[in-house]
Amino acid sequence: MSHLQSLLLDTLLGTKHVDSAALIKLQERSLCVASPGFSVMPSDVRRLMNGFAKNPLQARREGLYFKEKDYKCVRADEYSLYAKNENTGVIVVKTHLYLLVATYTEGMYPSVCVEATEKLGDYLRKKGS
Repeated sequence: MSHLQSLLLDTLLGTKHVDSAALIKLQERSLCVASPGFSVMPSDVRRLMNGFAKNPLQARREGLYFKEKDYKCVRADEYSLYAKNENTGVIVVKTHLYLLVATYTEGMYPSVCVEATEKLGDYLRKKGS
């Protein structure tokens, strides 16, 4: 298991409030590592990248389409996208080299998912990733 994958599993899935997680390389626009059973298709990668390319107001207005679901965008800025669909959601944090993607499902606390994902994003930024 790679260092990045163990980071995902320990710091995100270890909270029990992150259902799945992935790191996407910004430069290559490709999946770097993901939690077991979580795949991010190239079309989803493109949509996530486009979410950051738009201005935040437009992203909030249009929402986010990810893994064949429409999500209402509840936060959008230059480093973070938070989106929800009923009791599920997706949190995307941008670092220098990666998009960090985390999802939560019904019964999980979105705030814990957000906090863990943002903290890992901060850690990666400080490491220059």
